[in-house]
Amino acid sequence: MSSATGSDFGLAAATPSLPGADPSIIRVGGTYYAAKVTGGGISVRASATLAGFVDVPPKQIWLDPGMGEIWAPKITRINGRYHVYFSAGRSADHRMYVISSDSPDSGYGAERKLALPNDKWAIDGSAFTFGNQLWFVWSGWSGDTNVEQNLYIARMSDPTTPTGSRHIISQPRESWERVVGNPYINEAPIPIKDPNGQLHIAYSANGSWSDRYCIADLRLRSGGDPTYVWDWYKSNGCQFGSHRDTMMKGWDPTLFVDGPGSHTFALVNGDIANSPPSGNTFPIMYHAVPKGTPYSWSNRDWMIGRAVWWGSSTYTRANVPGDPSNTGFGLKFFE
Repeated sequence: MSSATGSDFGLAAATPSLPGADPSIIRVGGTYYAAKVTGGGISVRASATLAGFVDVPPKQIWLDPGMGEIWAPKITRINGRYHVYFSAGRSADHRMYVISSDSPDSGYGAERKLALPNDKWAIDGSAFTFGNQLWFVWSGWSGDTNVEQNLYIARMSDPTTPTGSRHIISQPRESWERVVGNPYINEAPIPIKDPNGQLHIAYSANGSWSDRYCIADLRLRSGGDPTYVWDWYKSNGCQFGSHRDTMMKGWDPTLFVDGPGSHTFALVNGDIANSPPSGNTFPIMYHAVPKGTPYSWSNRDWMIGRAVWWGSSTYTRANVPGDPSNTGFGLKFFE
């Protein structure tokens, strides 16, 4: 398939919205809300368009009381209330926290630490409902040292209370997600539901300090158990990346940006029940560095893009329990 660009969807190719990393966007009615780390904590912007965020001043919703590095706030709406999940801490102390409000851009209370099972290093958490159960998915360490970042899932009894055990659903063990590492990385897991009702976790792989950063897909088999690792099928390569040698067969590398990753689907209320149908492109935002600009964390921008459900996408695997292949919807991403 030949590459498409953002201009095919009424946007200039690789349209930047804001400087920075780890975008998080939801749509409420006709308004988009974006949560972002600012110098003193976390802010929210409101805009009628994704491109309009650049002209909107941030509205501070939470001030850091001295918790250390604040990373990747994720905003969502659950049962009529807004929750912003974020990671805070220094070095090995990073854990997940949440603040909550009845309004998307004001009225948030004090932070509350999520009591994730095992209480290990954790970042990039997202809450979602699937199969009449509230879940939390995040990136974390197996133990107390930074060997690799895995993806974990746990049940929640309410939006601020994890319950039961954590369950690993992905490790960075494929060659294409170990191009840049030490540690090797699976992070920024973002849930979405495909037109067949199957759960996907689109995540970022390879070191975010490298232009090898990319987005890949986990697809839960139809009727599968989200807590059972072998019910998840991983794409056979990146589905959004800037290097052809790591791309899944049939997926093309980017033309205008390097290292796309840490994306967000701009879903209504941030709820995967409102995931888009097949047939049409739908808006996303991701961070990347424009080609021709030296790749560094400080040069990342939020970029406006599009995605589309891509049918009959077969993911294969070997030497593990379960069927060796699974066919269903995948994701095509466009700058």
